[in-house]
Amino acid sequence: MHLFRETFLLFSLNLLDAILTIVWVRNGVAIEGNQLMARLLDSGDLTFLSAKIAIGTIAALVLLRWGNRRLARYGLTLALAVYISLMGIHVMTGLTAFGYISKTAMTDLSLIVEFLV
Repeated sequence: MHLFRETFLLFSLNLLDAILTIVWVRNGVAIEGNQLMARLLDSGDLTFLSAKIAIGTIAALVLLRWGNRRLARYGLTLALAVYISLMGIHVMTGLTAFGYISKTAMTDLSLIVEFLV
């Protein structure tokens, strides 16, 4: 099967993102940046998790079906880069939540990122 490992990794990162988002938001550590997903999270954890799993499943099925196409490979590479970067944000959020990084340092870092973007 074309791109099975990569697609499985993407689905796994999507699921991990959903679980960590629920943990961080429910503990008051972070907010959901995506307004649509924030509304789903306001509706409940199961609603949010179901939507994330559905989106991940549809993406996985499309990638597995058309993984032999160049566009699918490029799209998968881009999506993996985004999710791996997102995992970095989750790690930084966790380090801040457990007191290993000060909130001031995170605020300064976010201002620098906003300036660069």
